[in-house]
Amino acid sequence: MATDAPITTRGELITNEDTRLSAVRALAKLMDTAITLPGTNIKLGLDSLIGLIPGLGDLIGSAIGGYIVLVASHMGVSRIVIARMLLNLGIDAVVGVVPVVGDLLDVAWKANVKNVELLERALADPRAAKRGSLWMIIGIVAAVVLLAVGAAALTWFLLSYLSGK
Repeated sequence: MATDAPITTRGELITNEDTRLSAVRALAKLMDTAITLPGTNIKLGLDSLIGLIPGLGDLIGSAIGGYIVLVASHMGVSRIVIARMLLNLGIDAVVGVVPVVGDLLDVAWKANVKNVELLERALADPRAAKRGSLWMIIGIVAAVVLLAVGAAALTWFLLSYLSGK
């Protein structure tokens, strides 16, 4: 039986949009903000703990976070918002591979919570969420291009200086 609806742990289909949203909210909270460190405002979740497993931790965390993106897709969220959600997961996964820095990012970035917020905005006002996501992606691409051009220029100047020309 083919369906677009997510499935519960008991094998039941989640068909109600509010129930789906509640499920991904709970998953995001579990993954990103389940525990508050005593004496601080720092919240962390299973993603931070799973990320400590060398090699596999970030892959597992991304796979779990991918479920939120999958649900958003099934709920009809636009492709550009899905792309932004995947970008959030990608940043979490790529930087998460770097020892220590990646672990700190898992505590700070909260990709799953960000993605649920994007999902909620996309359901409440699809056009605004699509516009906002498009501009965010354009901004990130522009920043990456500027960084690449800057790095190339710096390399050229450094090589010119070292070669005496």
